[in-house]
Amino acid sequence: MVKSADTAADTLDDPTVSAVLTVLRMCRVLERTDAGLSPQQYRVLKLIGAVGERSARLAEQLAVARPTVTATADSLVAAGLASREAEPGDRRVVRLRLTEAGQAAVVRADAAYVAWMDSLLDHTGHRDEILASFALLDESMTERRRARMAAEAAAKPGRGDAGTKPGRADTAGPPATQLNAGPAAATHSAGQL
Repeated sequence: MVKSADTAADTLDDPTVSAVLTVLRMCRVLERTDAGLSPQQYRVLKLIGAVGERSARLAEQLAVARPTVTATADSLVAAGLASREAEPGDRRVVRLRLTEAGQAAVVRADAAYVAWMDSLLDHTGHRDEILASFALLDESMTERRRARMAAEAAAKPGRGDAGTKPGRADTAGPPATQLNAGPAAATHSAGQL
């Protein structure tokens, strides 16, 4: 059944639809922000952080397939922003690490994204309330992701109810968690995607 134009227009009055459209608009603006990194590169570099990270773990945290992370990692290594290092004691495990150039790129991107977000938040006059709401959304997404992963692990053959696959509550991944207001919040959030 096709919705009429009136019905589709009526959904714009729905506060949840409005919130979705606002988040999508914010994502688009952040994509166009001159941060020196794409949002995907930024997310990966933030997750790699100071201690480095394994590609498999990055894929899990980003809720994407490993080949997607590999492609992004390849571009970051080629650009000199990250390096691959064998894990001490297990050469099969490769850890991505930020290079000095990668660290500098993250600092520049933090400044660009934070400047945009600070300006927007200051304009609302409700900075603290909005940041608290983002923190709640981030926490909720993390809890839902953990619950989904636990249910999927329990549904694997040999564990629990084999053969049944639970529905995904948040299949869209973590789009809004990258909209944090500052470097400390971005670092906090990056670890909880």
